[in-house]
Amino acid sequence: MTIRLTWKRVLATLAGLAAAGLLFAWSGIFNIAASSGHWAITDWFLHWTMRNSVKTHAFFDSPSDPIATEGQLVSAAGHFAAACASCHGAPGQRPSTVMQKATPPAPDLSVNARKWSDAQLFYILRHGVKYTGMPAWAAEGRDDEIRRMVAFVRRLPGMTPAQYRSLSGQTDGAGAQGAGTTDARALGSNVLAGCVACHGADGRGRGQRDIPILGGQRAGYLEAALAAYADGRRASAVMANAAATLTPGERRALAAHFAALPGLPGTAGMDSRARTIVERGLPQWQLPACASCHGAGKPQPVLTGQRAGYIAARLRYWKGDGKEIDARLPQNVMPVIARRIPEEMIDPLARYLAGETR
Repeated sequence: MTIRLTWKRVLATLAGLAAAGLLFAWSGIFNIAASSGHWAITDWFLHWTMRNSVKTHAFFDSPSDPIATEGQLVSAAGHFAAACASCHGAPGQRPSTVMQKATPPAPDLSVNARKWSDAQLFYILRHGVKYTGMPAWAAEGRDDEIRRMVAFVRRLPGMTPAQYRSLSGQTDGAGAQGAGTTDARALGSNVLAGCVACHGADGRGRGQRDIPILGGQRAGYLEAALAAYADGRRASAVMANAAATLTPGERRALAAHFAALPGLPGTAGMDSRARTIVERGLPQWQLPACASCHGAGKPQPVLTGQRAGYIAARLRYWKGDGKEIDARLPQNVMPVIARRIPEEMIDPLARYLAGETR
């Protein structure tokens, strides 16, 4: 018997298959329980599709140099310990048995990281993976943070437990409670330890160029910054994760604790051009003086004595912000200011504020 294919029969067949699929989904027969796992063929197909997708999209979407070159791994290690290790595990640390019950479970990066190029790791970290527990990076525009995390993950396969504990600050917590002149006992030990893991018990950022000096900074500014990170007004996946669970009282206590530590201000350097920008600004560029907002008695953060690499990185981040800016809003002032600073003056200005004379 010959069945003649017609458009009506093809469309009717397709409509019938679609109706059958909807009926199956409506019935609830399909088991979505993570405890049931995947069939082997399903698991293979999903991972095969994911690998092909990452390779294709990373080729077009990742930067040509997606890995940090300065070896700044402390902030990435701290974020990994706080947000990633429970699922992926870490050197000398098994992943959470609860998280490993996900379908699919998070891979062991000490093995899995070898399978991906730097560009592919960058793409996965920036965008996450659908239908898994891997989220996209929590702050848009912070490719600098992703680059550092790529560098850290790339190091994981050969990293010893001692190296991991040192980088993530897990050996710095002892004695942090008593640091400074404020009553740090008002803070839970885990709250303060989470901060000193990256910023150090002395608030000096453990010598890392990407971590600011907090010691001696204005308490009001630090408290406001934590609130801004927590509610998304200030972009940083690392700091957003750290600040999200803090109560207003904990933010206030942390700010007072670090503000009481020595560190800022420092002594300004001798670059005359930078000094002009700090003290008088550049009227021809409509650039106000830094001291008009950041000087003594002003509400904005202390910059004198801050780490030069951190200041320069923040100015370049604001300078490259492609969003429309409303300079009337306080949180949008710095992108406007940064765009008016000549590129060749960013590093000299940062060094001047840091007190470096070279």
